[in-house]
Amino acid sequence: MAAKRFILNSSRSSKQGSLINVGKNSPEYQALTNSMTMAAEDMAEIGLAEGQMALIRTEFGESAFKCQAGKVPLGMIFVPYGPPTCRLMGGDTDGTGMPTSKGWEVDVIPQ
Repeated sequence: MAAKRFILNSSRSSKQGSLINVGKNSPEYQALTNSMTMAAEDMAEIGLAEGQMALIRTEFGESAFKCQAGKVPLGMIFVPYGPPTCRLMGGDTDGTGMPTSKGWEVDVIPQ
């Protein structure tokens, strides 16, 4: 299946906040930050199955994520902040000290 463009929003999740006590190198934290959530309808449209890997590509880089269906608007994907999302960000911070991490137009390519 060909790539399709989606809007990516990345932020910290409440589960991520509780896992920080376990540590960022824990398998649970790594699994969380290496996952993405999208609408089941979008998954079906591009041929992604629950648990399948997909590549997210921006103009700055790419990372692979394990896909799961969830309550996300059509055309949007959510990924918790982590090392994989850092590979997607550019270095421009618009003076805020934090690179832009929401509203990116990205390609999602089933693997």
